[in-house]
This record gives sequence, structure tokens and C-alpha cells, in this order.
Amino acid sequence: MLRKYPIGIQSFRKIRNGGYIYIDKTEIIHRLVQSGQYYFLSRPRRFGKSLLVSTIEELFSGNQELFDGLWIHDRWDWSKTNPVIHISFAALSYKEVGLSEAINSELKGIADQLGIELLGDNIKARFRELIEKASLKSQVVILIDEYDKPIIDFLEDPEMMEANRSIMKSFYSILKDSDAHIRFLLMTGVSQFSRVSVFSDLNNLRNITLSTQYGAIAGITQAELEDNFAPEIAELKKERPDILVQIKDWYNGYAWNIKTSVYNPFSLLNFMIEPEFQNYWFETGTPSFLFKVLKKMDFYDIETLEMGRLELLSDLNIEKPSPGALLFQTGYLTIKNISSDGDIYELGFPNREVKSSFLDGLLSSYRETYPVGSIAHVAKIKTALRNGDVAEMVSQLSSLIGSIPYDHWNAGKESIFTIITFLTFKLAGIDVYTEVHSAKGRCDILAMTDLYIYVLELKLDGTAEQALQQIKDKNYLQPYKADNRKKLAVGIAFSSEKRNAGAYLVEEC
Repeated sequence: MLRKYPIGIQSFRKIRNGGYIYIDKTEIIHRLVQSGQYYFLSRPRRFGKSLLVSTIEELFSGNQELFDGLWIHDRWDWSKTNPVIHISFAALSYKEVGLSEAINSELKGIADQLGIELLGDNIKARFRELIEKASLKSQVVILIDEYDKPIIDFLEDPEMMEANRSIMKSFYSILKDSDAHIRFLLMTGVSQFSRVSVFSDLNNLRNITLSTQYGAIAGITQAELEDNFAPEIAELKKERPDILVQIKDWYNGYAWNIKTSVYNPFSLLNFMIEPEFQNYWFETGTPSFLFKVLKKMDFYDIETLEMGRLELLSDLNIEKPSPGALLFQTGYLTIKNISSDGDIYELGFPNREVKSSFLDGLLSSYRETYPVGSIAHVAKIKTALRNGDVAEMVSQLSSLIGSIPYDHWNAGKESIFTIITFLTFKLAGIDVYTEVHSAKGRCDILAMTDLYIYVLELKLDGTAEQALQQIKDKNYLQPYKADNRKKLAVGIAFSSEKRNAGAYLVEEC
């Protein structure tokens, strides 16, 4: 029998009726519904938030046949149903008609389905009216999916973003006084914008993003992988006995409570269809704004970051964003460790897919060539560094920098060269560090392979002799004197006029 994978399908009904593979999340949904009333959940894109919302909608609508064979089937009172108000902002046409009109149209459509006539003259009044009239039958269930999309989609248009934020603040404000009419409420999104009033007005809104109980509510755990994809894994093991280790390295590693590590569903499902390791999730969206923010801040060394718990989900201030919060909320960094007192969270890349794709995208952004990648140059630099071939390494760096379009050239300081060199080495899988301190100063780049230790000093419109002499005068390699690896001091002069590495000198120390 042909196995069907629900790639891009967010409808629980369509998955169940169509015979697609469904990872049974109904036990954790049951716990959610029975233990509380108001929830907010943040997860990155393509992580199953919309499917979660769709499943809850069918549950409260009493569609028992869709749950046949699932954990919850014999544990739910199917005789009771609730009116469901389900708003998915991803489906609204706010870009075409404006946010207010899009919301108004959605409210009318929901009201028509419930047999309700709305008389209010604005979206705030109509939303309140919809909740109150629908609850005359029984308390309503409110499901708001991707609530933050009208803000995120206009991050590069501050005026429109602020206008949408204001509209949403007014729209959500009526929830505060609607408690008597609401049986259950769940909001999902990528980010938490605290200035949208729902987070300040709804004091009883429980944020379960970092909850220990709900770490596996979206995504696929190791046990779920091995249980639901047993036929595929058995077949793959015939030629690749360590396939589970490889899949984990590529697609696992996302954690919101440190105890539960999950796979990205979108990447995993794509891999099961065509079992070749590729960067599926990263390629489904272009995080151009993210790269622009990081580049504006000269922020590039993001192997590990430390933040406080509250900072992770604090207000996403676009004018002065926190790189850690931004990268965590969008899924590019995940929780790797939590201090014993619970105050400090260490963030890092979740897996190979995200790390390699993100570094390539960021490097290309600094080169002003995004989305065109840099992998071809990087592969050659990796080989050159492992072989001690400084000439080839410098040549490839020169090509990377020389490919920056002329109309984007703005290298008025040495940092751009340091950043490009660092990201290139990092993408090549080389142990690399910047601004490494020694007794007499700090070097631009320190890189290590199995056989070599490199110290690079980069000079803008200076000379290679000056760069090399600085390494020797500052004795940057002294801390590694006892190391058996060959130590190479490399001075590189970059030319702003020619936009390349004009000259270099190398000396073994």
C-alpha cells in the first residue's frame, strides 16, 4: 500500500479522510483542553501549529468519525459540542483589501456558518457580537492561528506594521471581558508582540511555549518517528544502517523545554518521500528581513547565545531587536542548555539543516548576493585549509569579496572582511574564532584544522607586510606553542579599490 505524506496539508479532516499519515497528538491535546482555558503557543513556521488548531476545531465540533483509532476517541464526550470561531490570519486577504476589511469579511463568513446576523459597525463590535450570540447555544471555542502574520509581513514597512498592530490591539481587546462566553481559547504565532493588547489585557492567558508539559505538542519526537515511519526506516537501514543517526543530525534538535527534542515535520516528511538530505524547511521561506537586521547590527557569530527566560519571548522591538529573541522565535536557534537556577538559557543551532543553510544565507547577505549561495567557494576553502594551501584559501576569499555587486560595495572598514572570512570558515565546518585575545592584543581570525592552526590578520588598504608583522609583534600564536599542529601566520591586505585580496604573506611560526 502506498504511504501518503501530508506535506503542506494543514487540515485534520483532509488528512484523516485522505488516508495520510497522522502523528497522533490527541493525548497531549486532551491534557491541554482539560487543564486550562486560555493559551498562547509560539512555534516557528512549518511546525504543525495550523494542524493543531484544525484538530482542536474538529474535536469541539463533535466530528467523532475523524478520531477513530486515535488516543482520544474513547475518552471524549462526543454528545457535547461547542460553536467554534476559527480565524487563520494566513488565509486573510489583508494585503489586498486591508486588515480591517479582511477581518470584517472573515467575521461575516463565520457568522453565516453559525447562522448569526452581525449588526455592529466595526470589527471590534462585530467580534464581541459574534462571541456573545454564538455562546447562546453553548460556550464558544476561539482558535486564532498565526495571529502575528499581519505584523510580520510588514516588518520592512514600519508605517503599515504599526497600523496593523493598532487594529489588532483593538480587535483582541474585547476578549478581556468575554470570559463568561468562552469555553476554550488558543492563539498561535511565531513571535510574541507584547504591545498587541492580548498579552497585557488577558492576565489568564497561559503562554505554553516553554512549558515542560507541552514540548511535544508540535513537531515529531524520536519515538513518534520510529513508530510512525517504521516501514521507511527499515527499508533505509538496508543500505544505510546508521540512518537514524543521520536523520537526527539533519532534522532533530528543536527544544523548548530542554527535555523534549523534536523534528521539524516539514523537513522530515519531505525526506521520507525522497530520502536525500536537503535543506527543506529553510528553503520554504526567505528570511531576508532577518538577515538585514543581523547585518545592520554587524551580528554574525551566533553559534551560541545566552539569554534570560523572559527575554526569549519578550516584546519583539523591531527598531532595536534582540538578535537572540528574534532567532529563537523564528526557529533558527533553539534551547541547548538551561542553568541550574533556571535564569540563563543557552541557545544554539538545532541541527545541520538550519546551521548550514542559515550561515550560507547570512554570508550571501553580507556579500549582497542573497539568495545566491556561497557553497562552491566554501567547499574549496575547506579543502585549502585542511591541506595548508594558503594561496588557494586567499584566492577563494578574494573571489567571494570580489563578487559583491559594485552598486552594493560599501566596505569602509575592515570588519566586513573579518565577517565574510569568519562566516566562510564557519560554513566550511572549520573551528574558527574572531577577536581572540592574547597577552598583547587580539587577532582578527583564529582557525584550526586537524593539522594546522591559522592566525589571520586582515588589513584594509594596508600591506600584507604590516599584517604579518602585527601577528609576530603581538605574538598571537604564542598560546599554541605546545600544540603539535603546524602554525601559520597569514597577513592579508584587502583593496577597497579593487575589491579583492590584493596581497598576502604567510610564515610558519
